[in-house]
Amino acid sequence: MATTEFGHTVRRWRDRISPEAAGLPVGGHRRAAGLRREELALLAGISVDYVTRLEQGRAANPSEQVVEALGRALRVSAPEREHLFHVAGLVPPGQGTVPAYITPSVQRLLDRLTGTPVAVSDATWTLLLANPLYTALMGRFHGNERNAVWRNFLGSGTRVRHTPQSRRALEAAQVAQLRATANRYPADQRLRRLIAELRANSPRFAELWDSGAVSRHEASRKTIDHPQVGPLTLDCDVLSVAGSDLRIMIYTAEPDTEDAQRLALLAVLGTQTFVG
Repeated sequence: MATTEFGHTVRRWRDRISPEAAGLPVGGHRRAAGLRREELALLAGISVDYVTRLEQGRAANPSEQVVEALGRALRVSAPEREHLFHVAGLVPPGQGTVPAYITPSVQRLLDRLTGTPVAVSDATWTLLLANPLYTALMGRFHGNERNAVWRNFLGSGTRVRHTPQSRRALEAAQVAQLRATANRYPADQRLRRLIAELRANSPRFAELWDSGAVSRHEASRKTIDHPQVGPLTLDCDVLSVAGSDLRIMIYTAEPDTEDAQRLALLAVLGTQTFVG
């Protein structure tokens, strides 16, 4: 019963969100004003087939991550988010867990920064939302790769160029921040599993974790090696959202530079890939 109601709720709320409101380009003939299934799937980072099965009640027991991602894509209010968890048969995350709700004001901020790569992460550095230009700059991340700490210690890394010194500084800062987050949210089971996996599979993470090193993330200049437009050296600033423990990462280029020109070109190219 809960699964069927969840699917109906997702379908109804999908119909009320226009592509413009979701930050998507509008083109061609549309039979309805709302989002298509493939557009919702793209925004939520899940497959179209899974969205279809959820809406039709053929997929049972969606995870917290899926419900949270669909809620963000559907731009739900706080009460609606709580309702979405209930109809999925889940208890909404409580005060002891890492917040993942993106407020409408933060969402509007992303909507207005279309010419700037912007991404929002939670306190564990798990990517919650990225605008199209950020995705074009850094690529798409799926599964565990959406967590920056997991990606840097166990995954494939990113397009950001590092020296040995800058990589060591990044690793120390990430471990220190994750430890601080674990101290703030001791009841978060997902965070505890993440830390356990990192300690078990990354000797470098385990070394830093056990050493108790203290560090913090600083504003910096980063060079991103992009496969289409070449290297871009950009300023990277991380803003904190009061009361929600969200991190907003913003990349900007100095005006009238080759980096600014390449970033503008990337805004035109988007995520398409040229062959030949």
